[in-house]
Amino acid sequence: MPFLETLRVALASMRGNLFRAALTMLGVIIGVAAVIAMLALGRGAQRAVDEQLAALGADVLTVTTGMRWMQGVARDQQTLTVRDAEALARDARHVSAVVPEQTGRQQVRYGARNLNVQVIGTRPNHAEVNGFRLEHGRMFTAADDAARRRVAVLGGEIPEMLGVPAESLIGQSLVIKNIAFEVVGVHRRKGAIGFMNPDSMVYIPLATSQFRLTGQEQVQNISVQVAPGSELTQAMVDIERVLRREHGLLPGRDNDFALLDRRQFLAAQQQTTEILGFLLAGIASVSLVVGGIGIMNIMLVTVTERTREIGIRKALGATRGNILRQFLVESVLLCLLGGIIGMLLGAGAARLLARLAGWQTFVSWESLALAFGFSAGVGLLFGLWPAQRAARLDPIEALRHE
Repeated sequence: MPFLETLRVALASMRGNLFRAALTMLGVIIGVAAVIAMLALGRGAQRAVDEQLAALGADVLTVTTGMRWMQGVARDQQTLTVRDAEALARDARHVSAVVPEQTGRQQVRYGARNLNVQVIGTRPNHAEVNGFRLEHGRMFTAADDAARRRVAVLGGEIPEMLGVPAESLIGQSLVIKNIAFEVVGVHRRKGAIGFMNPDSMVYIPLATSQFRLTGQEQVQNISVQVAPGSELTQAMVDIERVLRREHGLLPGRDNDFALLDRRQFLAAQQQTTEILGFLLAGIASVSLVVGGIGIMNIMLVTVTERTREIGIRKALGATRGNILRQFLVESVLLCLLGGIIGMLLGAGAARLLARLAGWQTFVSWESLALAFGFSAGVGLLFGLWPAQRAARLDPIEALRHE
């Protein structure tokens, strides 16, 4: 029997029992839709992590103060200074930019609103190195830093926290630790990165922070941008060499500073996201297996119902291969039609989740191909036994079947 004829017979059989065919496909439809939706959630979460990593700056290393133990409690050693940053900028060969940062929580007041947020004293190149973009106004300049001017640039969420439109804050006075600062700019939002939210911080010139707010020379962090063409490992070795020399550390002594690759901040989150995506897809795949069992059950019933028909076909010259192919095509066709409907429903569910719940989803062609191929595989696997049973029927016994 030609393949097209086999396909026509399979379609005619499905049309003859349309409602039963729809119920049979339901398990596959739900399974494929669930797989597509879960993979879209996993891929969307993965893309969100990648975007966070890009916003964080994959080519930026962070030097932080080391830790020392006092009475069983870890405390910062406060070993970093602006001179360390200047030494890195001058002597480190694999570094293109260095940004010292003095951080601390301060009371910020605007009108009747009072906030307790992180205030970052830094240099004008902080925005460029860390990937910030201005939404309104300007970044403070080197002249502002040198003159210790009381100017501030706000993170993207600060205007909302103050209950004031961002553009109306430009030129207004903001009180930080009882000192008035002029707002000169507002950053565009970047989004939270792990436990850190740069959008809820206030940025001021480093010299202003040192001499007007903290009275300290030490800085808590130094952000270091790796030079183009240099490897992160090369830059890390270079930074360690310069800082150990600046701190007078003899060979064999531990560093009194810590050097972090910013990608480590998101490594655990990225791994958790991948595991969760695979777990959700695995759970959803169980629905496909259940749907396949349902198809096997229905195909066995179909073989029993059409035993006399099989006997007639064999009596007219149909071979075992013809009968086997006929029932396999019918099983695979049920799964493929269910898979197509499931893919459409899954893609729609992913879009609905993104719109209603605000989750980031991404339906890839790979996931669609995987679900489609898996549904075809389910049709072959679970349709094989009923098809073999039909092919092995004795034509004389089949013709006697009532």
